[in-house]
Amino acid sequence: MTNFIEEFSMYFSFPFVRYALIVGVLISLCSSLLGVTLVLKRFSFIGDGLSHVAFGALSIATVLKLNNSMLLVLPITILCAIVILAAGNNTKIKGDAAIAMISVSALGFGYLLVNIFSASSNLSGDVCTTLFGSTSILTLTKSEVYLCAVLSVLVVAVFVIFYNKIFAITFDEDFATSSGTNAKAYNLMLAVIIAVIIVLAMNLVGSLLISALIIFPALSAMRLFRSFLSVTICSAILSVVCSIIGLLVSIVAGTPVGSTIVAADLAAFILFCAAGHIRKRFTNQ
Repeated sequence: MTNFIEEFSMYFSFPFVRYALIVGVLISLCSSLLGVTLVLKRFSFIGDGLSHVAFGALSIATVLKLNNSMLLVLPITILCAIVILAAGNNTKIKGDAAIAMISVSALGFGYLLVNIFSASSNLSGDVCTTLFGSTSILTLTKSEVYLCAVLSVLVVAVFVIFYNKIFAITFDEDFATSSGTNAKAYNLMLAVIIAVIIVLAMNLVGSLLISALIIFPALSAMRLFRSFLSVTICSAILSVVCSIIGLLVSIVAGTPVGSTIVAADLAAFILFCAAGHIRKRFTNQ
């Protein structure tokens, strides 16, 4: 036990480990807050769609050799989030079709760009790192940590301030509109926040695994709780715990960070499903 504690103390002495934990906690917290709303609105795949868009934007930034890729990736992802929302309200192109169309196009275009203009000798490794996260979370700079912290605080603040409005449009958008709430404006706000979270989460789990970070904690919390507030709180706590466990395990065991975090989320979901089933049996007796 003493050796175990000493080993972790040694890891925490490295700045990159502390940066990774800070960013991991912040991103997992933001993702879980919006994940509950997305699951309940049956719009879970917007995270997957926007993650592909972010990959395409990152490919463009790589080709242009931008020092700070987020300056390009974030605006493009936000713009596509708005386009997906607008297309979802179009009777000719339904929401799921719009997400599929934009995400596949961005993913294909991004991979085409990095193949044509690649200056790297390890193209497959670079693409794999972007898609699955690899260890990019362990190479964060102090400025990237500060930026993530600022954006995360803004996301949490917006969610807390507009909690009642988000609750209203999540469960009954038509009623919220009839009672004077500008549902379109709040849906637009959610789309922008989701885009910010997607861009931040790319460093943590990669573009292909972001949906798990958003959906799993919410689905797990729903196995045991029923109210919107309790599900949101449980989802946030669970997401942070799974991210910390996944990061620590990946650092010690040398496994890919994103995949390890997703594995922790999956294990938590299975445990919560079992706990929910057991509680249901005892309740029915």
